[in-house]
Amino acid sequence: MYLTKEKKEEIFAQYGNSVKNTGSAEAQIALFTYRIQHLTELMKKNKKDQVSERALVGLVGKRRKMLDYLKETDIERYRSIVKQLGLRK
Repeated sequence: MYLTKEKKEEIFAQYGNSVKNTGSAEAQIALFTYRIQHLTELMKKNKKDQVSERALVGLVGKRRKMLDYLKETDIERYRSIVKQLGLRK
């Protein structure tokens, strides 16, 4: 499995400021980004995998909604997470 418990804890510790802080917008966006990167690599190998493509589009939409929420509520947190993850605005 590509997303182990240890990897999740590492992401939450780095972006959520704590392993227990799984609900923060930054932690969720970072987790979505990790999953999107994995599915993107999978899609490069299996171009006709429609199930993975649908999951990828759904994750991108979820991440976009979280980024929009963060942008509306706290623009500084939004700018920092975009810079840390290297996302396009």
